[in-house]
Amino acid sequence: MYNESITHTGQLWRWAGNGAAAWFFITIDGEAGEALSGTALMRRLENGRRAGWGTIKVTAQLGASEWRTSVFPQKDNSGWMLPIKKAIRAAEGLHEGSSAKVTLNF
Repeated sequence: MYNESITHTGQLWRWAGNGAAAWFFITIDGEAGEALSGTALMRRLENGRRAGWGTIKVTAQLGASEWRTSVFPQKDNSGWMLPIKKAIRAAEGLHEGSSAKVTLNF
């Protein structure tokens, strides 16, 4: 089991697909994103394969809320996307454009 932790402050942004549903994310980039990329590479080397879509399972903490999820690499390699579900946004009073500090344990 890995016991790494990073803290990152990012802006909540909205992605809307082809349907009416919208997904909300915080991009994990900069030093925090590089730390995640290094972890993904090490796990791939150790396991001999890449996780589905290159994801990394994490426990995320934002304010008083904590949940298990996965971070997804961005297609342009500019960072990782952390999905923020509706219950977390409501509990923490977040909306599109809000700045939030998140801690990821992986």
